[in-house]
Amino acid sequence: MTVTRQIAFYGKGGIGKSTTSQNTLAALAEMGQKILIVGCDPKADSTRLILHAKAQDTVLGMAAEIGAVEDLELDQVVKVGYKDINCVEAGGPEPGVGCAGRGVITAINFLEEEGAYEGMDYISYDVLGDVVCGGFAMPIRENKAQEIYIVMSGEMMAMYAANNIARGILKYATTGSVRLGGLICNERQTDKELELAEALAAKLNTKLIHFVPRDNVVQHAELRRMTVVEYAPDSKQAGEYRELAQKIHANVGKGTIPTPISMDELEELLMEFGIIPDENEELIGKAAVAA
Repeated sequence: MTVTRQIAFYGKGGIGKSTTSQNTLAALAEMGQKILIVGCDPKADSTRLILHAKAQDTVLGMAAEIGAVEDLELDQVVKVGYKDINCVEAGGPEPGVGCAGRGVITAINFLEEEGAYEGMDYISYDVLGDVVCGGFAMPIRENKAQEIYIVMSGEMMAMYAANNIARGILKYATTGSVRLGGLICNERQTDKELELAEALAAKLNTKLIHFVPRDNVVQHAELRRMTVVEYAPDSKQAGEYRELAQKIHANVGKGTIPTPISMDELEELLMEFGIIPDENEELIGKAAVAA
């Protein structure tokens, strides 16, 4: 009997979360894993590299056309892409109208009821930005996702978002089975980025699963709506995503309950690595200029 692992990728908007998740899942599919991706972003771009398409028809969009979600058929919303990966996009309302989180709840309930999860090795949720409230917390709140992987970088706001997500996981981890699987650092080539990512992971009671180096082949692949694993399978970057996939695959049952830190502690961590000057350094600097 297949034991389905439900994982979710969270992270600050624009951090490369969807790119990282799709490349990792493509590598897992290469390993023979059966995968369903549930896109939880109203932009419906969580599966574009797998499907080689701009955007997929969404559960909410098609339900609006037909009249009700109950009238949908599974094959209308589940599309098959690279390495037979199944793809679904929850969708959302027009900007400024209603709660986009509703699409996440509706889509997950529909997929479960229609048997879309059956026979899968992995269900992967790609969740919008650093929002961990309302419908976007559905994979965490309802114990749908067992392992959360946070995509971050050495930039302050990306680290702030990672810590904020850890706080959201903690809220539900104490009463459910959701755990923090680890951090994935998507390199932005900031100062001491690897060391900083490892230090934050330690503070959050987790580990840095993988440090993904920056490489322009990622952009070249995206322009062709492809993962690096498919576009440049022999490249060093494809090897990085395969290594990340193997680490996640081996990480079953090793998630932790996170220990988020305060904003002051986060700034202290950055100061420790010389990223933010402390008050004394600022005073010294001002004194030197005055002299």
